[in-house]
Amino acid sequence: MENNQMVPTQPQDDSKQGKSLGREILEWIVTILVAFVIAMLIKSFVFTIALVDGNSMLPTLHNGDRLVVWRLGYEAERGDIIVLQQEGKKPYIKRVIGVAGDIVDIDFTTHTVTVNGEVLKEDYILEPTARSGDMIFPLQVQENCVFVLGDNRNNSSDSRFTSVGQVKEEDIMGKATLRLFPFTSFGSVYKD
Repeated sequence: MENNQMVPTQPQDDSKQGKSLGREILEWIVTILVAFVIAMLIKSFVFTIALVDGNSMLPTLHNGDRLVVWRLGYEAERGDIIVLQQEGKKPYIKRVIGVAGDIVDIDFTTHTVTVNGEVLKEDYILEPTARSGDMIFPLQVQENCVFVLGDNRNNSSDSRFTSVGQVKEEDIMGKATLRLFPFTSFGSVYKD
């Protein structure tokens, strides 16, 4: 005959189970908050995503393109495509033509842009620079500033206009490096 013995079970302690569930919820909340803080730090100091709004950078960038903008340790260089945000304005995207100390000149008759006496080879622009602004050329780029132009020169508000002027380095959000969207154009924003 089998001996069926009943093994006594320990009654579950509801207070321990409640503490365990509470602790697990707290751990999830802390994990989510830490992830959020890390994401915000990365966005603020390492890179961010920018949306191209408008046609001022045609043919290089198109309305609706989404770009990765590198921020960490960035210093502006001629030819860089940058994202700017001047006080009271929405972010916009332009190309750096001149940096502090450079002499920029635009001849609207010959449609040439020169920096420090050298005519720029601008195979990235949509059409020759014919639209003038209200700035007087030649001009010297001030300390801690850059001079920017859109690649679609005749449909761009940029440093040719006093409403934009020379852009302070502190207003530069970073350098556009990679096009994320549309997927058919995924890759570097610079020509090889």
